[in-house]
Amino acid sequence: MLAVVQVPAKPSRHRVAVWRELRRAGAVPVSQGTWALPVAEVFREAARRAGELAAEGGGQVAVFEVEPRDDASRAFLVDAFRAARTDEWNEYTADCGKFLDEIAREIAKAKFTFAELEEEEQSLERLRRWFRDLRKRDVLALPQARDAAERLRACSDALDDYAERVYAAVHGGGPGSPGG
Repeated sequence: MLAVVQVPAKPSRHRVAVWRELRRAGAVPVSQGTWALPVAEVFREAARRAGELAAEGGGQVAVFEVEPRDDASRAFLVDAFRAARTDEWNEYTADCGKFLDEIAREIAKAKFTFAELEEEEQSLERLRRWFRDLRKRDVLALPQARDAAERLRACSDALDDYAERVYAAVHGGGPGSPGG
């Protein structure tokens, strides 16, 4: 699908809201004011929401379901989606690395508190939500998604280990130990 966006420049919040909605859905910009989306119901819904946001600002989003004329045109769109999703998966795996580094720092400092554990649990939940969002818009099922899933499992395992250490530090032992 192609979404052609026309929203007045001022105030910018409407234009930005449309841009965010399309970006969140996984659309890729192909030229000034024109976005490409895969043809699927979830993307049609995102284009509809973007249209509502544009209308609030006195603009519109015209959506066209189109077919590439030739292999080169199809490759252009596939390459645009691949590049956008690859960037997102790379950013995601980098954030997983930051999470793992944070857990390692807390362990090195022996900072074993429930408050810190709760903070790290919230960070992991944010990573899980982000993963689900990325997977929804990765229509190409890129190999980076598998790498990201492995990194997310590593984050979950690291948090489980940290939680056991917190429990042991606060209660004087782990599950199954005397007093634990």
